[in-house]
Amino acid sequence: MMLGFLLARAGVKVVVLERHADFFRDFRGDTVHPSTLELMHELGLLDDFLKLPHQKVQTLTGQVGAAHLAMVDFGHLPTRCKFIALMPQWDFLNFLADRGKRYKTFDLRMQAEATELIEEGGRIVGLHAETPDGTLAIHADLVVGCDGRHSTVREKAGLKSDDYGAPMDVLWFRLSRKDGDSTDTFGHIEAGKMMIMLDRGDYWQCAYVISKGGIAKVQAEGLDAFRKRVIEMSPFVAGRIHELKSWDDVKLLSVTVDRLQRWWRPGLICIGDAAHAMSPIGGVGINMAVQDAVAAANRLAAPLMSRTVTVHDLAAIQERRTLPVRFTQWLQLTIQKRIISRVLGMESQQRPKPPLFFKLFNVFPALRRIPARLLGMGIRPEHIHTPEAAAAP
Repeated sequence: MMLGFLLARAGVKVVVLERHADFFRDFRGDTVHPSTLELMHELGLLDDFLKLPHQKVQTLTGQVGAAHLAMVDFGHLPTRCKFIALMPQWDFLNFLADRGKRYKTFDLRMQAEATELIEEGGRIVGLHAETPDGTLAIHADLVVGCDGRHSTVREKAGLKSDDYGAPMDVLWFRLSRKDGDSTDTFGHIEAGKMMIMLDRGDYWQCAYVISKGGIAKVQAEGLDAFRKRVIEMSPFVAGRIHELKSWDDVKLLSVTVDRLQRWWRPGLICIGDAAHAMSPIGGVGINMAVQDAVAAANRLAAPLMSRTVTVHDLAAIQERRTLPVRFTQWLQLTIQKRIISRVLGMESQQRPKPPLFFKLFNVFPALRRIPARLLGMGIRPEHIHTPEAAAAP
């Protein structure tokens, strides 16, 4: 959606396909980081964007065993917004769609699911999509796969990925939030257990971490046992744990970390999760995808206007985005291996202790700016360089 908006804004004719009838789905990982908010500022859209319902997260806290830690402080970032915005992703998508439709070259097709690629002479020249009115053939100078970690475009293009593994899966669920609850966004680690709670205004978005492939074991132990685990991690929710009425209220996120060896073929490129599935650690997935979109638009707007896109343009996008993606995935994999795997493997009678560098965050508050910078802005943040060819009416 971001790439389509930026290209249409630059005068490029684009077609954006969305396989559902609307965007109203529970994405759960609805974090808009300072890097993305800065892009909205550069586009002159920030004031309107922040009128959408959202919660601001300026600090992140955690509890490891008996130790309470202040770990991240976004208040010193060199950005307009020094916080993470927790915003329903459907609002973000609807906002971009509405702004995109103001440009005559922006064509959003709902209920249109890409199913097959059109190839001529070894080059991708378009795709077929299934719609309520039948099969739609779209020919294009470039096809961009933005269809997530289970990308049909990636599969049909035959692009190969490296899977780096993950020791955990995540169970997502909601519990109501009441007056008097903490306003912190925090994580809690105990032996064999991890849980994160995000303040979403009138409810808590909860993420309970389990061992990879462990959902069958958790369900076999029963819903009451799971409710008890949640209460042990956050005792203040005991009076509302009944809101988890069945396993239907608990959604499984199967965690994957992978990256395409090559993101492109002649006439096609993948970005976002289609190119590199991210771990949920840090909630960076949306923001990495947006950064990919900006980098792609910056490189492609001019050659798309002149219909001169080459494989060198596509390779340049991958080259530019590989460093931040690889670094972020390396950081996520390090945390998975050195912290999460160890915690999930601990016996219940053990008491976890925070690593030394976490303890230093409490002693030297300025150190909290380091993870804030890495999490909030990332490595090599992108900036808008595409022109606005004609002001939207």
